[in-house]
Amino acid sequence: MFTGIVEELGEIAAVEMLDDACRFRVRGPVVTEGAQHGDSIAVNGVCLTVVEHGDGAFTADVMAETLKRSSLGDLAVGSRVNLERPMVADGRFGGHIVQGHVDGVGTVVERTPSEHWEIVKISLPAELSRYVVEKGSITVDGVSLTVVEAAADYFTISLIPTTLALTTLGIKQPGDPVNLEVDVIAKYVERLLGADRSFNGGTK
Repeated sequence: MFTGIVEELGEIAAVEMLDDACRFRVRGPVVTEGAQHGDSIAVNGVCLTVVEHGDGAFTADVMAETLKRSSLGDLAVGSRVNLERPMVADGRFGGHIVQGHVDGVGTVVERTPSEHWEIVKISLPAELSRYVVEKGSITVDGVSLTVVEAAADYFTISLIPTTLALTTLGIKQPGDPVNLEVDVIAKYVERLLGADRSFNGGTK
């Protein structure tokens, strides 16, 4: 489990295209410190498994399904990426529950700078709109953020200088894709409310 608090702004060092997958080599000395084969690292909000590591970088295989359902397929050598290791049991819970399972891809629509922050408008796939609420949590490219405005086909977020400087959201431009993960609690609540209400005390 992740919390959406980015630890490091990494970089794609190499891309190897396979028959039905892709292998990335990602430079990130902070997140690879103490890394082991099989560990998880979130790359732009997508939970990937460490295959090899060394010299401040790691490799991870990305299957075709993940490439199709996320923006990782748009990455190239030199692309900057948000990196986060899973939360440790005694760590601080700084963001919200993030699984690293992308629900859809949005697009940066516009950016509105202000003196001390920046408002970013992002398109929202129709099937995800019911999970996004004003003042609720959403993960954008692996960053835990608070929704400012929630509409049927878009939402807005407010980015402070630290987020702008230390994540890819500071360099994303209109037209750029971003990975979206909605709050998993909302999906569980929806499933429970839609459950068969005739179930009572273990019998139907």
